[in-house]
Amino acid sequence: MKQFACGSVVPGCVATFEGADEDAVLQQVAEHAKRDHGMDEVPPEVVAQVRENITG
Repeated sequence: MKQFACGSVVPGCVATFEGADEDAVLQQVAEHAKRDHGMDEVPPEVVAQVRENITG
């Protein structure tokens, strides 16, 4: 099980995600970024930061 805490990239955000693999987590993070952070598209550098902070 992979896990990610948004606060590790966006200070103050308390959202957390978990999935069977990185792709499952990244899909949830992309939806969260659009809905809660107003990002229509997640820039590659942010995706890289998210990948670096996925645990499990």
